[in-house]
Amino acid sequence: MDKGDIRSKKERLTHRLGKLGGLVVAFSGGVDSALLLVAAHQALGENALAAMAVSLVHPRREQNEAARFAMERGIKLVQLQTHEMAIPEFVANGIDRCYHCKTALSAKLLELARTRGLSHVAHGANVDDLKDYRPGFKAAQEAGIIAPLIDAQLGKAEIRFLAREMALPQWNKPAMACLATRFPYGRPITEQGLRMVESAEEFLLSEGFSAPRVRHDGTVARIEVDPLELSRLLSDKSRLAVVERLRRIGFEHVVMDLEGYVSGKMNRGIGELRDSGMEGVL
Repeated sequence: MDKGDIRSKKERLTHRLGKLGGLVVAFSGGVDSALLLVAAHQALGENALAAMAVSLVHPRREQNEAARFAMERGIKLVQLQTHEMAIPEFVANGIDRCYHCKTALSAKLLELARTRGLSHVAHGANVDDLKDYRPGFKAAQEAGIIAPLIDAQLGKAEIRFLAREMALPQWNKPAMACLATRFPYGRPITEQGLRMVESAEEFLLSEGFSAPRVRHDGTVARIEVDPLELSRLLSDKSRLAVVERLRRIGFEHVVMDLEGYVSGKMNRGIGELRDSGMEGVL
């Protein structure tokens, strides 16, 4: 990793952001959007505005941390109430679910920018995101949402390096996708299911697991944790406590994925799902 080259990319990023005049940053609280937001605030001052989506599909812990981060840095934040469960294509959970979600969110972000007199809207996509199936990125492009981190050719490892140098608490924060990603494609998303997943993951976090995922597959909860944490999850004390809590939450069966958590795992088999006609507009 060429540290000098990474720092040069950061300088170019800040320079380009400064030329935008005004910017709304779609802020989730993750390392990518946090770095982008802080860089925009450095470049634009009061003309940089954070916008955070608030709804059932976003864990409350993440929302609270994101709001605190912006407040501590004196960055203006608007919380946008989003209503993904009112989008039939989102609830149906086809492989184009994120396309419809991001299309609706992009419209809200653009309207916010218009009412605040800000000329651009940006999101925190990075170059590594281009390697995975990202229908939400397609929706953002169609809406005219810009991706300054991609323009600066910054990947995830480089973003974490810069975030650490800038003393951002998210520098080593595990990736966090919305709760809808816990439902296998084709299984309808429900409000009850979202609450069950959030409660189950919150419990695992309270037990010290770093980045747990609880996949909702009907009556079955499938747990994924960091591979280094598998043995701890299997210990009698932890295993019995997890099973008891998840059954109280509403799952009838609790299973563990022996592979552990792997980013993008739910996108495996996308080709077969496309062939089956689940892709919608994509």
